[in-house]
Amino acid sequence: MSSFYRKAVLATGLAFAATTATAQENVMVVFDGSNSMWGQIDGTAKIEIARDVMDTLLGEWTEEREVGLMAYGHRRRGDCGDIETLVQPGAQTRATILEQVGGITPTGKTPLTDAVERAATELAYTDRPATVVLISDGLESCERDPCELARALEQGGVGFTAHVVGFGLGADQDDTSLSCIAEETGGTYIQASNAEELKAAMSSVSTAVADTTPDPEPALPEVTVTGPGTAIGGSIIEVTWDPTAETGDFLTIVPAGTAATEHGETQSVNEDKTVNFTVPADQGMYEIRYIHADGEEVLGTDALEITRPEVVLTGPEMVLTGEDFTAGWSPTINPNDYVTIVPTGAETGASASYVTVRDKSEGELSAPADPGFYELRYVLSVDKRTVATRAIEVAAPEVTLDIPETALAGSKFPVRWTGTVNAQDYITVVPAGTKEGEFGNYFVVRDASENQLQAAAETGLYEVRYVLREGNKTLASAPIEITAPEVTVTGPETAQTGSKFPVSWTGAVSGNDYVTIVPTGTDEGEFGNYIVVRDKTENQLQAPAETGMYEIRYVLREGNKTLATTPIEITAPAVTVTAPETAATGSKFPVSWTGTVSSNDYITIVPTGTDEGEFGNYITVRDRTENQLQAPAETGMYEIRYVLREGNKTLATTPIEITAPEVTVDAPDTALTGEKFMVSWTGTVNNQDYVTIVPAGTAEGEFGNYITVRDRTENQLQAPAETGMYEVRYVLREGGKTLATDMIEITAPEVTVTAPETALAGSAVRVSWAGTVSNQDYIAIVPAGADEGEFGNYITVRDRSENDVRAPSSPGLYEIRYILREGGKTLATRPIEITEPEVTVSGPSEVRATDTLKVSWTGTVDPGDYVALAPMGSGDDDFSNYFSVRDQTERDMKAPETPGMYELRYILREGGRVLARQPVEVLDADAALNSGAELTAPDTAAPGSTIDVGWTVEAESADQRITIAAADQAIFTWIEAVKITGDPPVSLTLPDDPGIYELRFLDVSNQQVLARKVIAVE
Repeated sequence: MSSFYRKAVLATGLAFAATTATAQENVMVVFDGSNSMWGQIDGTAKIEIARDVMDTLLGEWTEEREVGLMAYGHRRRGDCGDIETLVQPGAQTRATILEQVGGITPTGKTPLTDAVERAATELAYTDRPATVVLISDGLESCERDPCELARALEQGGVGFTAHVVGFGLGADQDDTSLSCIAEETGGTYIQASNAEELKAAMSSVSTAVADTTPDPEPALPEVTVTGPGTAIGGSIIEVTWDPTAETGDFLTIVPAGTAATEHGETQSVNEDKTVNFTVPADQGMYEIRYIHADGEEVLGTDALEITRPEVVLTGPEMVLTGEDFTAGWSPTINPNDYVTIVPTGAETGASASYVTVRDKSEGELSAPADPGFYELRYVLSVDKRTVATRAIEVAAPEVTLDIPETALAGSKFPVRWTGTVNAQDYITVVPAGTKEGEFGNYFVVRDASENQLQAAAETGLYEVRYVLREGNKTLASAPIEITAPEVTVTGPETAQTGSKFPVSWTGAVSGNDYVTIVPTGTDEGEFGNYIVVRDKTENQLQAPAETGMYEIRYVLREGNKTLATTPIEITAPAVTVTAPETAATGSKFPVSWTGTVSSNDYITIVPTGTDEGEFGNYITVRDRTENQLQAPAETGMYEIRYVLREGNKTLATTPIEITAPEVTVDAPDTALTGEKFMVSWTGTVNNQDYVTIVPAGTAEGEFGNYITVRDRTENQLQAPAETGMYEVRYVLREGGKTLATDMIEITAPEVTVTAPETALAGSAVRVSWAGTVSNQDYIAIVPAGADEGEFGNYITVRDRSENDVRAPSSPGLYEIRYILREGGKTLATRPIEITEPEVTVSGPSEVRATDTLKVSWTGTVDPGDYVALAPMGSGDDDFSNYFSVRDQTERDMKAPETPGMYELRYILREGGRVLARQPVEVLDADAALNSGAELTAPDTAAPGSTIDVGWTVEAESADQRITIAAADQAIFTWIEAVKITGDPPVSLTLPDDPGIYELRFLDVSNQQVLARKVIAVE
């Protein structure tokens, strides 16, 4: 099949449909000058082919139009801004454009999106009609979305059109991003794979640009609308239509005879061509109408008769106030209708408790809080009209409460009740005489008949009330007196700041009450450090950081009321801290202390005179009396401080001087870029310090490649990729401060790489090199002119001087590069041309399902390539049935179970590209296979019976035989064979075992199977 195809992306779907244009329309030709235009087709560079056919594009229409030329990628490598207008749009520019095209030298990238946008702008596309013709051999390479731009140009332009010619695109390239430029702007997209097809494409685009005949306005179609014919008022119906005229069209339901411009409820058209309507409640004759987007033209109608809705309601005759009860209804008119309970005679539309009917036939309602006569109503959602009612009486329930006469403030006391109306009702305690609807502490009754209720914090006379959730109405109440509890709290007379001291208490009211310590006279409700009493009578409490007179308070959680207090004095502890007089910057030095207050206190080092609460390097004291502390990076006078964790208060200090250490670092005078060289040092301060290499004069704190010193005095350091003067620095981990430096010059290595001039696509290419810098460097193969840092297939050099690298799957000009691992810098290159392999694959043209077929091939590229048998037309990545070619030239494979057209494919392992194909038809498992002869015999026969077998044959030979074999038996083996010596038929005795067998006509002399026929022995 020719790869030349066309996509005319107009609404009519016709290939090469003409684009609407006007005589005033200017045209800009955008020409691909990227490096890939040097690629060859049939031995000729694509740039030369394009130049030769440009005159075909620039036809007679250029005499009447202003035409310009723009190119991209023709001046600079790797520059996405390389776009230039070579010929400004003007009259009589054909000769100038052809001359300029002849001077374009393909060089760089493919910024086709930016180029199309700039061309549209120069044509003033927002003010007047404009046409862009894009000629490109590749896809966008500068990270923009051509489709998004095309949509923007179409929406913002005045008759903007883009035609696109894709030339010589690779088989694995998705051209969607090119074709959508034309599709979105109403232009033509054509792909060409050789010179002849490109010339035809240019001619077609020229015709499209020249055609200025406007398309006629299409007539609006007649639309068929289909509804149910009849429907119950307020119900939901399904309406369909065909076809859809425009996306903005809509449907509506109106009384028969309504003017075309009047609408009821509307529904917009959709892709499914189906909508649901809630019909009006009033009975009568209606029309379902399909309305054009302009809102005035009716394109289709269907008659609809709406009948009166009739519903029957069921429910109890009497319920208790607030009680949940079940109401039923039949039928459901609309899932959005609802059933409600309202006072008898309430206005239409009134509702209280209600349930939406949905797809059910009954639901739960809550009775009102006030007794009286009510009615159940079934209400249509469409207009809130009532279509059914049922009378119901709501009566008062009998509820009782049982509680103690008194309870302690904040305690929990038992409550019992009878006559629960609703599980969501609640019981609350409030001061006697509190207004109806107000509540204090409470619990929900749920399905219980007793529970615990929390007493208020204040003493006095209260009421316990059973309250109906529906309307918050009190159904029962009982009095209770809240009295003061007797609580004591005890603690020591004194405690040290920050320490933990014992506290005990009696008379706990609630496990959630708490004991706190606060300064004497602190306002009620405030608290400091505290503990929750829970089910204990004693615990440890944390003393504050400041000395002075305090109170220990037992506080009721309910209302935060203090029930008991005891005084305590907080005194200063006696703490000492000891350290050496001096220490080197960044080093660890010993610190000891006495008089620990809390294991969470800490020792820190700060500059002398630092504000209280600030800290530097530190250690937590825990259960020790000594430890190691890290010195800071800067020299000077410091303080070691023992700091109380509670309040971060300093309890003891001692001075220390931090001095500079004596460190040296030694490196060679020179090293090659990327290599590892030996560095040594003396005077290690901390094994976490590091040695780094940076350009001479680099700012303090910056670093390049580095090694951590640990417990060594020398190690290997990696040189950078760039040549120049550098410094090797010994850097203190603490503060990143440089303690010693040594100068080193990084020089360029001498590296060579050797490879053959050509290699087959996907093959293993032997490459050798000299001058290895690092065994982590690598050899890569990339397209000629690829940017530095890009890489394709590659190998790591390790300790070798030669190895194989895999050639890419696409033919073209490439480079073999030796690349320094450090910095990804190329040190040596070698050009190589990757050529197309010549591969064939062969097999039988027909084979029965599940049979074995022999496959052979020539021109193996790589042992890792594979041969696949896939359905005809499936993707090239379909290789569910395959094998690797290895060092063979032929192999057997099993045919699929499903009959149909298949193809054998030779697939290159590198890139998964198909290099050769051959069609194979898979026949039914019992199909006769004839290739020079034909067998006649019964389809079935009894075990052990004798049958006659006839035949015809196109050519006779010295040894031809008719055999019977098992269905899966090798071709030239059999159960019984008869050599042909005369005319047909011959007799064969069938096997005794039932099963599926095969009769075969074998040409033994020429080792050929001429015919096969299946026979069932049963």
